[in-house]
Amino acid sequence: MVRIFKHFVPVQILVLVLADALILVGSMYLGIALRFYGGDTGGLEEILPIFPKAIGYAIVMLATMTSMGLYMRDVAYGSPGYYLRLFISFAGGTGMMVLVFYALPGLFLGRGAFGFTVGFAIIGTVLARGVFVRVVNHDVLRKRIVVLGTGSRAAQVGEILRRENLNHKFQLVGYLALGSAHQAGFGSAHQEVPAGEILPSDAPLLATSIRYRVDELVVAVRDRRNGGLHMVELLECKLEGINVIDVSSFFERETGHVQLDSLNSSWMVYSDGFCRTSGRGLVKRIFDVFVSLILLALTLPVMLVTALAIMLESGMPILYRQTRVGECGEPFEVLKFRSMRVDAEMDGKPKWASAGDNRVTRIGAIIRLLRIDELPQIFNVLRGDMSFVGPRPERPYFVTELSREIPWYQSRHSVKPGITGWAQIRYPYGASVEDARRKLQYDLYYAKNHSLFLDLLILFQTVQVVLFRRGAR
Repeated sequence: MVRIFKHFVPVQILVLVLADALILVGSMYLGIALRFYGGDTGGLEEILPIFPKAIGYAIVMLATMTSMGLYMRDVAYGSPGYYLRLFISFAGGTGMMVLVFYALPGLFLGRGAFGFTVGFAIIGTVLARGVFVRVVNHDVLRKRIVVLGTGSRAAQVGEILRRENLNHKFQLVGYLALGSAHQAGFGSAHQEVPAGEILPSDAPLLATSIRYRVDELVVAVRDRRNGGLHMVELLECKLEGINVIDVSSFFERETGHVQLDSLNSSWMVYSDGFCRTSGRGLVKRIFDVFVSLILLALTLPVMLVTALAIMLESGMPILYRQTRVGECGEPFEVLKFRSMRVDAEMDGKPKWASAGDNRVTRIGAIIRLLRIDELPQIFNVLRGDMSFVGPRPERPYFVTELSREIPWYQSRHSVKPGITGWAQIRYPYGASVEDARRKLQYDLYYAKNHSLFLDLLILFQTVQVVLFRRGAR
């Protein structure tokens, strides 16, 4: 993993992005060269100064490919969904480049050369990704890890590796019990990992690590001071080049969320993140206003049509105002296009939205599916109640209930709520306490590691959430 502005990015993904960038730039050079040798005598003069155009093309295409989720782990190479996303990426990127050519005549590229460029780029990216998948899945690149502990936290590591499809990255060598059963808290009654996967602990930790060719040790004990964990032995391993990481940081790094079951106060306090500075807040505010004004200009016709459709179907009001909990727990009124009947909560008690909810109108179902109902929140962003990217704001009633049920829930209010967020692109729509708990893990990751880079990444990937209808209800 490489940390870019506090966000963890897999090295494999960075390599894939770099490979795609080189292919896209090279495709434009090849396209122009082929067009020249096909008889265009002016092509040779354009080959040297083409670099700015090639870089621009690569940036546009990388942005569209990111927005289609082609750098996400859960998009399987070779699946129908993969090819659909690739087609949309190239169609969208090509359309954007055509607009650029007409808006900036100095960057214009002939139809023949551009056609060859797109063809080479498609062939190159498909072939490169096929090679990439085979190389990445090779056993020689898998990192060998040993988990220190045999209790519930240790068992979660194996579960996460399976659930998050991380077995191509890691080979779980086994678990290592520390200290006596009573000291470590994993006696026979507390042992929660398969007995056959527990390694013998008859040698010093360094010797055991060398014997099993360990690349990384994951510390998964509940109490480091009284859990049989010897810091001197861990230091010896670290000095020998073996990475040592605690289980909470391991989960955060590999899954993109903060695992609540392994969380403790000391990790929240001493780990990197959860920083609030005036400079960062100012940059985020400028970013919010800039993006909101652009989106407002682009979506104003859509909002006018939506308002008319709501009024014709179910009358007034068009907008729905609802109290939500914002930054630092402060309440504010969120704006949405009304998608339910006016009498949706006649009993006065808040209710979770559910699949096939009969309170949703016909127009409401459409605008929910396309996320159009959220567009009036642009005004909330301009007003400063919300950010463009952040945890989704909840109603005070649900916040009170969820705070009783879920530890650390109030921590999500350390940042401004957003129209879209890390949880929205990583977890499907949920309407239960367990769903709220799972989404909180992503919200905490965002609150801990938010940056302009992560905000841009979330904005790009929100496009594929809307297009492929992930999470709408």
